[in-house]
Amino acid sequence: LFAIFAFATCGGYSGGLRLSVDCANKSESDLNIDIAFAYPFRLHQVNFDAPTCEGKRREKLSLIGDFSSSAEFFVTIAVFAFLYSLAATVVYIFFQNKYRENNRGPLIDFIVTVVFSFLWLVSSSAWAKGLSDVKIATDPDEVLLLMSACKQQSNKCLPVRSPVMSSLNTSVVFGFLNFILWAGNIWFVFKETGWHSSGQRHPPDTMEKQSSSYNQGGYNQDSYGPAGGYNQPGSYGQVGEYSQSQSYGQSGPTSFANQI
Repeated sequence: LFAIFAFATCGGYSGGLRLSVDCANKSESDLNIDIAFAYPFRLHQVNFDAPTCEGKRREKLSLIGDFSSSAEFFVTIAVFAFLYSLAATVVYIFFQNKYRENNRGPLIDFIVTVVFSFLWLVSSSAWAKGLSDVKIATDPDEVLLLMSACKQQSNKCLPVRSPVMSSLNTSVVFGFLNFILWAGNIWFVFKETGWHSSGQRHPPDTMEKQSSSYNQGGYNQDSYGPAGGYNQPGSYGQVGEYSQSQSYGQSGPTSFANQI
């Protein structure tokens, strides 16, 4: 879902801006100059006409910059991440035994997760920089500087509408959220691999051996101690006196004499 949001908000973008050129001669003015652009943001191919305020002559201009590489790289990673997530979900649900067979599935899953985490970080950073450049290149104030008519103080050039970049900002946010999601998932995939199992299996075996040897040695010593202490004369005498005093208190002198 996060991958879908990432490539949908970037790859499906289309926007535009509107400018106004008010010439000294009103008949030569153009108050609605619309400039539309979209993904993959090859802005140098976006052309538009602008008045020169010199008769009816108009000039053909284009925006500056080509930011398709970072945008397409970001969308490509998002699409492949979505496809892999979809395939992995099917394997987890329907082919769990095959996935765990020979530990090959978890190892491949672990490696792919690490690679996608790195690619999400790189592509999101590249697209964040590309989006910053797109905002500068499509800033109406910057575009007005390209027009020769706006270099004359007698003419008035004003921005009418700026492009809305909210969905592109959202795509960058989802890009870094995908990086956090995939990077955090590395630990859970690592737990499925044999590396984690072998690392966890060794300490319990060692502790079991230590506890076994300790019990064997300690049990003989402890059992020997109480036996020796029980056969001591002092202990036997105390037990005899205690039993005699109890019998004397319960049965009286006659029973005590009989016992003697």
